[in-house]
Amino acid sequence: MASYVASAAASSIYISCDRSAATSQCAPAASTGSRSFSTEWRSGSSPTVGVEVFPPRRFTPRATRQTQRENGAGRVEAALMSEDATQVWTDLESDVAYLTRSARLVQWYPGHIAKAEKALKEQLKLVDVVVEVRDARIPMATTHPEIDSWMGDKKKIVVLNREDMVSKDDKNSWAGYYTSQGLTTLLTDGQRGAGIMKLGRVARSVAADINLKRRNKGLLPRAVRCAVVGYPNVGKSSVINRLLKRKVCETAPRPGVTRDLRWTRIAEGLDLMDAPGVLPMRIQDQAAATRLAICNDIGEASYAVAGVASVLVEILKKIPTAGSKVLTNRYNFDASELSGEEFLEQLGQVKFQGDVNQAALRVLRDFRKGAFGWLALERPPSVKEKNF
Repeated sequence: MASYVASAAASSIYISCDRSAATSQCAPAASTGSRSFSTEWRSGSSPTVGVEVFPPRRFTPRATRQTQRENGAGRVEAALMSEDATQVWTDLESDVAYLTRSARLVQWYPGHIAKAEKALKEQLKLVDVVVEVRDARIPMATTHPEIDSWMGDKKKIVVLNREDMVSKDDKNSWAGYYTSQGLTTLLTDGQRGAGIMKLGRVARSVAADINLKRRNKGLLPRAVRCAVVGYPNVGKSSVINRLLKRKVCETAPRPGVTRDLRWTRIAEGLDLMDAPGVLPMRIQDQAAATRLAICNDIGEASYAVAGVASVLVEILKKIPTAGSKVLTNRYNFDASELSGEEFLEQLGQVKFQGDVNQAALRVLRDFRKGAFGWLALERPPSVKEKNF
């Protein structure tokens, strides 16, 4: 059981969590003939698997028995761990939604975005293919809810940028999910260029297919128009610069750098449009908005840093591949029994003369530069819904 207390003020957001040490046990969780398994899960800790081996009912060569024990135990343990990890992500999503329901993020919607959105909707009527760039750490939170309606039946390529900032498991999970949705999906690193050559090949292949269809209709080939769209600061301009092998778009590690539509020829017969980052006029999902703030994909003036950082602490503690140990190791004090708010208060006392805001900024910046390891803050819906 968990209880939460959350309150918001004009200048800061206070979020605290009080978890009981309740323990639930399932025994036996699985049985495989000559052995039984039981699991014990304790709130705030990793699941453990106990194995008890019983004498075999008939003689089997010793080497064979050993192999069977190892293979059987490995398969069942992996299944149990996978199921527990899925439940952890399900619980995490629920907790984040609860913690952020009173966050009241300021709606960051600068005037240049409203202007760019109007121009973008007009231009999307003329393009042939849309490349939507998303942040690989938060693919769902950086999915614009209106892009599909704006682009109609145009071909869409989904680019998960910053693939260097997530784990291999995260990449496989999201790639599998989008493939199952029938979307052409590529993983890229706009800063270092990983995946950019493949994106270029896919874009040229799409352009060739479009012109082939035009010829079959008796029309002359023409330059294919491709629009690159996405939320602010997801790396659109970096991806375009890598595609062109020269810097034509200004880049910076903050949202709102690109403010105007730009057309550039990427290759013979293929024109590329770089659009400013666009956000929904109102972000209804506060959990998604908080993830945007954590990943620096929304203006810093739009949220209370301490409130967002405390939610990040709670998220890190619950992610199976992170946990409280990443905070303990980074800041040299035990974080396992502290809520997000308590953790920031203690970090402020230890390192910043009691300044909680500075402590919050440190935690956010450390996450953004990978100090807690590279990991995604979301898992695909298909993964989280397995237990529903």
